[in-house]
Amino acid sequence: MALVKAGVLVLDCAEPEKLAVFYKEFLEAEQTEANANRVEIRGADGTRLAFRRDVNATPPSWPRPENSLQTHLDFVVEDLDEAERRVIGLGGRPLETKDASGPFEERGYADPAGHSFTLRLVTPTAPKQG
Repeated sequence: MALVKAGVLVLDCAEPEKLAVFYKEFLEAEQTEANANRVEIRGADGTRLAFRRDVNATPPSWPRPENSLQTHLDFVVEDLDEAERRVIGLGGRPLETKDASGPFEERGYADPAGHSFTLRLVTPTAPKQG
């Protein structure tokens, strides 16, 4: 029997209620817990995120080196353009990044509190035809 039952990634921010709404809408998640200083959500795939109040929270500056990555989230999506429209519609913003070379097409964004995350395209399982 596993000692640890679940893991939750907790993001510090000045306004946890607002940040929880962003991720709740983006992930089509449900709120599972809330109090004055913390809100937790769980996505349909089981992803668990929590948002903790820190009135002195400083947004990461990634991709700039000063105060760079504090944490980084990756979300695998089927349609990058549709996911990008949703992120921007919910108040996220694209981050300027250099060439994101590698086996996956991906794009970087910041949530409304400045935490960086990446949308990564699902890699097709079948070989290309033609």
